[in-house]
Amino acid sequence: MPVCPEEILEFWFSGDVRPFWFRSTPEFDAKLRERFLAAWQAAARGELEGWQDTPEGALALVIVLDQFPLNMFRGQARSFATEARSREVAAAAIDQGWDRELDAAGKAFLYLPLMHSEALADQDRSVQLYRDAGLVDSLRWAEHHRGIIRRFGRFPHRNEVLGRENTPEEILWLASKEAFRG
Repeated sequence: MPVCPEEILEFWFSGDVRPFWFRSTPEFDAKLRERFLAAWQAAARGELEGWQDTPEGALALVIVLDQFPLNMFRGQARSFATEARSREVAAAAIDQGWDRELDAAGKAFLYLPLMHSEALADQDRSVQLYRDAGLVDSLRWAEHHRGIIRRFGRFPHRNEVLGRENTPEEILWLASKEAFRG
C-alpha cells in the first residue's frame, strides 16, 4: 500500500517520534529507513508532487524530502540529495500562506528547509518566518544557522561528507567548542 501524507504526519508528529526529532539514534534512523525509504525514493523521483496541493500534503512532502534523508542517510552526501526540492516545496507553501493553517510544530518543520540552506537569502527568510510565528526556540537555531552561513557562506560541518575542502578558518572553527555538528 502506498504511503500517504496523513501517514507521514501521524508518524512524524507522534509522541513516540518527537523525542528523536533532533536527538536521533542509529536504531531510530534504521526504523525510519525501513518504513519510509520507498516514500523518500518516490519523492526524490517526483512521484509525490501531488502532495503539495494541500497545506498538510506540502508539509508531509517537506518532511520526507528534508528530514527523512538526514536520518536515513546520516553521514552520507545523500542526506542532502533532496534538500533543494524541499526548499522549493516549502517556499511554494509559504507563498500561498499555507503555513498559517499549520500548528506551531508544523510551521517549524515547514520552515526548516530554509534554515538548512546555504544561501543567505533563505537564512534571512527563515529567521523572519520563525520570528513572525513566535517560535522562540526555533528562532534561536535559525539565527545560529544564519550566523554560520554569514561567516562561512556554507556549513563547514558538511564539507567532509560533501567532498569539499575546508578553509583554514573552517578547520579552526570545526575544532572549537563553538562548532556546530548538525
